[in-house]
Amino acid sequence: MPLTESLKQLLNYGVTGILTNVSWYAIYLLITSYGTEPKLAMTFIYVCGIATSYFANRKWTFKHTGHWSNSMIRYVIAHVMGYTLNFLILLVFVDYYHYPHQWVQGIAIFLVAGFLFIILKFFVFNQN
Repeated sequence: MPLTESLKQLLNYGVTGILTNVSWYAIYLLITSYGTEPKLAMTFIYVCGIATSYFANRKWTFKHTGHWSNSMIRYVIAHVMGYTLNFLILLVFVDYYHYPHQWVQGIAIFLVAGFLFIILKFFVFNQN
């Protein structure tokens, strides 16, 4: 796959990610401001984010033409890994090092997004 195609996918992934993550991060901040525990709030947001981003990434970002059920199973596996990474980041930096969860989750969004782009490109929506 030409580098320009990968860059286009990364740009589309970024646009999709910005639209979904900014919205869901605002909801995360809202529900934690009412006393919801940060890891519980992240869990809720993560599940909602998976549901809203699958179709955009499948159709627009990676233009996947394979059967939807196969990619959906791999998508869920990828996001279980991403969720685990996100959970561990919160656990370590909030619970053990006592950094503010708002900042930790904000940074985690970008770390997990980078990890997921690679997994989605080469494992979930691989055209080969």
